[in-house]
Amino acid sequence: MAITNKQRIAMAVIVLAGLGAGGGVLLTERQQPGEATAHAGEAAHEAGGQQADGHDEKDGHDERLVRLSDEQVMAAGIAVLAAGPARLQSTTRFQGEIRFNEDRTAHVVPRLAGVAEKVPADLGQPVRQGQVLAVIASAALSELRSELLAAQRRRDAAHVTFEREKKLWQDRISAEQDYLQARTVLHEADIAVDNARQKLAAIGAGGASGGLNRFELRAPFDGTVVEKHLTLGEAVKEDTSIFTVSDLRTVWAEFSVAPRDLATVRVGQRVIVSSTAFDAKAAGTVSYVGSLLGEQTRTARARVSLTNPEGAWRPGLFVTVSVFGDDQDVALAVSAEAVQTIEGQSMVFKAVPGGFEASPVKTGRSDGRTVEILGGLVAGDELAASNTFVLKSELGKAGAAHDH
Repeated sequence: MAITNKQRIAMAVIVLAGLGAGGGVLLTERQQPGEATAHAGEAAHEAGGQQADGHDEKDGHDERLVRLSDEQVMAAGIAVLAAGPARLQSTTRFQGEIRFNEDRTAHVVPRLAGVAEKVPADLGQPVRQGQVLAVIASAALSELRSELLAAQRRRDAAHVTFEREKKLWQDRISAEQDYLQARTVLHEADIAVDNARQKLAAIGAGGASGGLNRFELRAPFDGTVVEKHLTLGEAVKEDTSIFTVSDLRTVWAEFSVAPRDLATVRVGQRVIVSSTAFDAKAAGTVSYVGSLLGEQTRTARARVSLTNPEGAWRPGLFVTVSVFGDDQDVALAVSAEAVQTIEGQSMVFKAVPGGFEASPVKTGRSDGRTVEILGGLVAGDELAASNTFVLKSELGKAGAAHDH
């Protein structure tokens, strides 16, 4: 059968339509895998971001967590107690300064003029009572010792004369008046010797050792040479302070008390002395409150005597003196040992499953044994109440390991 022109045109249209539909299907199939890949990439990116965020949050939580087992807690001696109400003493704080104990501080003067021959004592050197600080050559000392020697010779001669006159009088050879006169001369000689010895004792000089003019200046008591104003060959006067020796085993913490606080600061009150230079604290009592106000400051001086066996409380150190008053009730408090300063912030270690978590708190008043809590805890929260320095140390180790 012959194909007409119309039929040929219709067949061509059908073929073209079929080709167009097939190309659309292929194009659709090629686009779908690309779109799926893009969607998968976006999903992976979101999942990675969520995982990173979750890791950071976990790390931030772990930075304050100290993991310890129950056995480790017991071995470290960490007691766990609940925060709650307590009673503490009111505290008034004063700024003060560590000073020498003036009752145990001596300004050593030679008490006679001379020239330094030896100066064995050094600044800062601990010395014992009677230890030689310096050797001074003094003409005045030579004269005093010469006077003593002359008096001793005269007494020896007077004693011989007295014994002779006594025997002659007993044998009725000489008159009693000669015997009495010899006895008087002997007594006067004894007085002269005693007088010469007392002059030497007054300046701390004994008998001659190595020369009549040689004077040994000695430490008055056990202490430390805190000032030195003498060198070899230097001339000194009798009233020149050439050494200052202080017994630093005890010191004074002095502070000023304004008139409004005089009623609260009394002799015998308990105090805590602290310093920002180190963590140590010292307990003591007020030993003196001045009866007069200073003309310039219009305040009274008060002081606390502190034992200083390790020498940590050095004169010149600025301190805070906390004077305790009457008892006061507070709504929420913890033991002073429970609070640690970490990176300049007050923190406690809350008990959590598997260990302790450092938690910041806002502190208030303290009497050295108990600390008021103004924020960061609620009554009943359990926390480490003793040996918390162990937890602070472990937290520091964990932070250092995390940084690396």
